Amino acid sequence: MNTIYFLTWYFFIYSFIGWCLEIIYAAVKKHHFLNRGVLNGPLCPVYGLGMILSLIFFHSLKNEFIFLIAGCAVIATLLEYFTGALMEKLFRKKWWDYSGYKYNLGGYVCIPFSALWGLTAALALKFFHPLLYDLISRIPSFPGHLILLVLLILLTADILSVLGVIFQVQKRQKQLEDLTEDLQKLSLWLTRAIFTSIEKRMVKAHPASAAVLPPLSKSKSTVFAQGCSFYKLIWLFFLGSFLGDITETIFCYFTAGKLMSRSSVVYGPFSIVWGLAIVILTIMLYKYRDKEDRYIFIFGTIVGGAYEYICSVFTELVFGTVFWDYSRIPFNLGGRINLLYCFFWGLAAVVWIKILYPFLSRLIEKIPMKAGKFLSWCILIFMIFNMSVSALALARYSDRQISPQAENTLEAVLDQHFPDDRMNRIYPNAKMR
Repeated sequence: MNTIYFLTWYFFIYSFIGWCLEIIYAAVKKHHFLNRGVLNGPLCPVYGLGMILSLIFFHSLKNEFIFLIAGCAVIATLLEYFTGALMEKLFRKKWWDYSGYKYNLGGYVCIPFSALWGLTAALALKFFHPLLYDLISRIPSFPGHLILLVLLILLTADILSVLGVIFQVQKRQKQLEDLTEDLQKLSLWLTRAIFTSIEKRMVKAHPASAAVLPPLSKSKSTVFAQGCSFYKLIWLFFLGSFLGDITETIFCYFTAGKLMSRSSVVYGPFSIVWGLAIVILTIMLYKYRDKEDRYIFIFGTIVGGAYEYICSVFTELVFGTVFWDYSRIPFNLGGRINLLYCFFWGLAAVVWIKILYPFLSRLIEKIPMKAGKFLSWCILIFMIFNMSVSALALARYSDRQISPQAENTLEAVLDQHFPDDRMNRIYPNAKMR
């Protein structure tokens, strides 16, 4: 089912259905027609993307309806949060705002609507999706591919036209901002000139009344990676990956009685799962770091569990490898997650936001500005290279179980530098599917 052909059909159909739901919602609430989509055409891509992600990662839970609802709700929450933040960044306004609802996060998401999206998506996957699959299967191959090609061309043109308008508006807005800044500088210069003239006369007449003029503008911050900035997130990803790997290694030593690699990459003790989790937690909870522990714990438990489940499905789909299996632990879900470790995610969220983040944030901000930016880009390049090589090595490691003989230069290089014995040491718990 999960071929590119079918997924593309699903994307367009669910995007159209989502657009229809938005139109109906606007008609009921505003009592008139209102195109609530970002695009000009009758599509809301966030619905299509959300349903595809739910299908890929949680379709196996169709017989576990409660967990299916929870998984779809988390997908909807994450997608709605980051889509809302991105659109506000692009358009400089909020397209939806849940600030008036209880238990909202930045106004981008709230529990009632997240639960509604989760239930709706789960019902669609459970009852509507099999019918949709059967309907698409009846479309002849050539007309089906031709229709999708036309739809993709129209969608691309629509996206480009919207982006063009955004950039044009921002360009004009930038010009207006530059003009405003120039006028402010001119006004400040005239103010200074007049004040200086008066000050000189007053000093001559009354020397004790000498005043000091304020500076023209505030000096730029000299603190490196202040707040939840791009450079701060790079360092948090790097440190979170390292600390996560060390934590898992120590945990395995005390529970299994032996030291084993828990790294996600071939170079260094780094757990990418933990690094990405730290970044997501920081972005979403930074503004709410002063909230009570129980709210952060609940958030970390639910989102952390869903995140680990998604990572498990992703690595199995992409690399054909299972990196962890909780089948022997009670209250597990397909061996991908279990209730105890979900609680660990909640506890980790509290410890991170309340204790570790403030401490590490202060340390990072003490790094000199120039050195910090240089080191940040070095870290980013190294981690991208590390993850890329690791992905290639894992893919070859999986293929080697079926086809041991290298068929090209790249495979020969990977076989030479990353043979099975080395991969087994790096990924001792990996199981091929």
